[in-house]
Amino acid sequence: MSVPALHRPALSVVPDRSEERIVDADVYKSVFRRHAAGVVVITADAGHGPVGFTATSLVSVSLLPPLVSFAIATSASSWPTVSTANSLVINFLSADQHAIAGRFATSGIDRFAAPTRWSRLATGEPALDDAPSFLRAQVEHRFAVGDHYLVVARLATHTERREHDSLLYHDGNYAKAHHVQ
Repeated sequence: MSVPALHRPALSVVPDRSEERIVDADVYKSVFRRHAAGVVVITADAGHGPVGFTATSLVSVSLLPPLVSFAIATSASSWPTVSTANSLVINFLSADQHAIAGRFATSGIDRFAAPTRWSRLATGEPALDDAPSFLRAQVEHRFAVGDHYLVVARLATHTERREHDSLLYHDGNYAKAHHVQ
């Protein structure tokens, strides 16, 4: 008697043997390299000039009120500004904008110098001119978490300039999302 496909047990994709390891810095990096994440550039200015950094930690937190969060290292050059800024901009990047992501992930350079194109919003925050979409947000909370701060921000406005495929970060490289039907 044949068992219908719907009722057959699924084949296991977990190997018969596994290796359990303590999560140290190397294991942590290895695990999260395999976890694809959306790429954004977060920009802010607390009155001393614009700062910005590439982030893959943006997550939605709450619909009502509309909240997001992201993490930033306490050692990041942008942290002193983010630690005091009242508002910020979350610039979404399209799949072909890995150069911008790389620029804002590079330490020791003026990330806002040419070829970066940016301008200030009417409310004063710096925004990337080439970002296809961005959110303006008010910072609500900053929580110390390990060697990072978790920043929670309330979304105020959204601007969409054009449709785009999102830029992802996976396995140490920038990638384009593939749509599965």
